[in-house]
Amino acid sequence: MAAMTSTRPPLLSFLDLVAVREGGTVAQALELAVRTARHAESLGFTRYWLAEHHNMPGIASSATAVLVGHIAGATHRIRVGSGGIMLPNHAPLVVAEAFGTLETLYPGRIDLGLGRAPGTDPATMRALRRDRVETEADFPRDVVELQRLLAPAEPGQKLIAVPGAGTEVPIWLLGSSLFSAQLAAHLGLPYAFASHFAPRMLHAAIELYRRLFKPSKVLARPYVMLGVPVVAAPTDEEAQYLASSTYQRVLGIITGQRGLLPPPVEGYLERLGYQERQAIADFLAVGVVGSPETVRAGLRALASETGADEFMLVSDVFDAELRLRSITLTAEAHA
Repeated sequence: MAAMTSTRPPLLSFLDLVAVREGGTVAQALELAVRTARHAESLGFTRYWLAEHHNMPGIASSATAVLVGHIAGATHRIRVGSGGIMLPNHAPLVVAEAFGTLETLYPGRIDLGLGRAPGTDPATMRALRRDRVETEADFPRDVVELQRLLAPAEPGQKLIAVPGAGTEVPIWLLGSSLFSAQLAAHLGLPYAFASHFAPRMLHAAIELYRRLFKPSKVLARPYVMLGVPVVAAPTDEEAQYLASSTYQRVLGIITGQRGLLPPPVEGYLERLGYQERQAIADFLAVGVVGSPETVRAGLRALASETGADEFMLVSDVFDAELRLRSITLTAEAHA
């Protein structure tokens, strides 16, 4: 696919799942999220996003709007947002009020990324009171309603989000298939592709989004963000060792054995069978693991192939200090 490239390299941002580590606590995971956000801000990152997941012992970002406020309050410049809020789990009015409040508290710094996946298992969906049958029309309708609730109130408007109305919090659509790509194009919204865990339809989705894009009052041209798993270290060998925590986490997701983020294991991939290695490779197909030179080459190749405007990095390194080092090395390599 021929990429519609920009003249500048993609911006860098960060997606945090707030992983709980083996031997660690939720409180420690939340503390590390603050440290990481401050570090990303000091490196000049554009955004720091947090993802909504439920009933997963290894992920502490379930109360996403609360955490967005916590991170925004602990930083100064960086934009903070959701990557994303799973809109089918929430009434649009509640989302508008929450993010309208955040935008009022932290003006010009809040993003609202929206997804349509459940982000959890069927039992938890019922616990979230998602027991009604979803239709294909529900998500587009809810997105449009959310846009209306965040826009300036119209004369005679009966339902008004307070706070929310007039804040016009930027809305992003997130997806890993063609559905949200088409909807983002139709509404003229920025589009974030979840290539950090579902890269299979990456090129088809961004080609469709760009081809069908209709300019809107919020966006004149298509804007593409890609999720990119990254682990950087001084050498390729050390980076592969550190990335074994991610490989273990990915295999747990694939086999339905989710747990806490495990420590790295020497020679982990070599111990696996071919099918297991291939499943991990498919999951992390756009991932970049290695020395600064390897990371630089990988990010440049991805930028050239996709013409992305922004990379949303994901870096699940077990050791907190080495995670911060990985982010620093990646930023330096990209620069």
